[in-house]
Amino acid sequence: MESLSLLMEGFAGALTPMNLLWVVVGCLLGTAVGVMPGLGSSMAVALLLPMTFALEPTATFIMFAGVYFGGLFGDSTMAILMNTPGQASAIASTFEGHRMAKDGRAPQALATAALGAFLGGFSAAVVVVFLAPSLADFASTFGFAEYFALAVFAFVATSSIVGDSVVKGVAALVVGLGIATIGMDPISATERGTLGVPELFDGVSLVTVTVAVLALGEVFHIASRVRRDPKTVAMTAGGRAWLSRAEFREAGPAWARGTAIGLPFGIIPVGGSEVPTFMAYDLERRIDRKRPRPMFGKGAIRGLAAPEAAGNATTGTAMGALLALGLPVSATAAIMLAAFQQYGLQPGPLLFDRAPDLVWSLLASFFVALVVLLIINLPFAQLWAKLLLIPAPYLYGGITMFCGLGVYALSAAQFDLYLLLLIGVVGFVMRRYDVPLAPLMIGIVLGPLAESSLREALLSSDGDYSVLVSSWITWLLYGILAVVLVVTVRAKLRARRGVDV
Repeated sequence: MESLSLLMEGFAGALTPMNLLWVVVGCLLGTAVGVMPGLGSSMAVALLLPMTFALEPTATFIMFAGVYFGGLFGDSTMAILMNTPGQASAIASTFEGHRMAKDGRAPQALATAALGAFLGGFSAAVVVVFLAPSLADFASTFGFAEYFALAVFAFVATSSIVGDSVVKGVAALVVGLGIATIGMDPISATERGTLGVPELFDGVSLVTVTVAVLALGEVFHIASRVRRDPKTVAMTAGGRAWLSRAEFREAGPAWARGTAIGLPFGIIPVGGSEVPTFMAYDLERRIDRKRPRPMFGKGAIRGLAAPEAAGNATTGTAMGALLALGLPVSATAAIMLAAFQQYGLQPGPLLFDRAPDLVWSLLASFFVALVVLLIINLPFAQLWAKLLLIPAPYLYGGITMFCGLGVYALSAAQFDLYLLLLIGVVGFVMRRYDVPLAPLMIGIVLGPLAESSLREALLSSDGDYSVLVSSWITWLLYGILAVVLVVTVRAKLRARRGVDV
């Protein structure tokens, strides 16, 4: 009850006219930046950081909360409409969401994403307010061995499930891991895979790879099929801007499962919401295979609903981890940590005692921002879908320009533009030969985590490999993985027998 009364006081601070204005501004800025390939909430917060000196701390962080959630909404919008997610957290939404857009169901896809984001984020905000201490205890049980087990689980599950060919999935994973190892060895400082190019000593940016593979690769793919596939995207932009009762029944369980998957990952530092979105997508795909008429690959609404709910649930609990533990588990949270420090504040348990007005106003602003974003995005789903009516040459030409601008804005290095072009060609070739993109992306996202966790675990145990299976969490993860592999192999063998017959 104490938390509830403090939250009510937070609402009194967050709903003042000036603070409410900053919530709306943050939501609009976050959404606007999120729809640009290569940019996202982290870029928006970074760009706005210098101007925070002119604002009160409460107003600053309330605006950042709107930017944080708004960036996720914007990322999903472009992931669905253009197959060009602004950040890796929206990658899983492209698989079924973009197919829905191509089938003329873009407004329904956007409505599904908006509702999933709202439900996931709202549930996370409730958890942060009432259950933050328990979540903090759970996160403290994760060590290097647990992080490595989690990464292995994601590698194997993703490469074996996403796509019809396990060989192609593993090949894509190897390519992603190879890109992730480019740069300086984190322990010995030895060059790896740089070919003597100084610009590669710091590795390849995840944003560059994401934009190149998903956005530029799609542009190349569309351009290569202009004469083979005269049907343009502009022909499929119609449709109603709401969900039917049947679609609600279809998406409802997926929203719930996605939220349940995403909530714990907000306090586990695995790089953000990429892992839970892939896991949520993978779970729905498995469930779909048991149905009489599988829909995945054809624009399954559950394949969009679950990742959206998972991603926003992770974002909400990530903010709770930042406030309660001082633990930034994503790029945006790390930038917000810097913003706290510039005000002389250190997130953690003491922050609730030293600046309670700021903390509870910020927590209340989570609920306000989600409602504002739902109001902004849901009624205008059909208007956003009108982006598909832009003639293809102008549309994809504009996407290409924003790809270049987004990557160049990160480093101001001409070399990154060449790298963007090269990796974009790789993305095009993967599409050409039906190689799944998800394993490549998960390899890049989790490759550094897996490597550092493995090496740190072995260093701390003097090379004793048994440390990798020394806790109940690792046994649980590897056990689930074994079950997943058995089920996958059986399903593929049955499918092959059916084809042979």
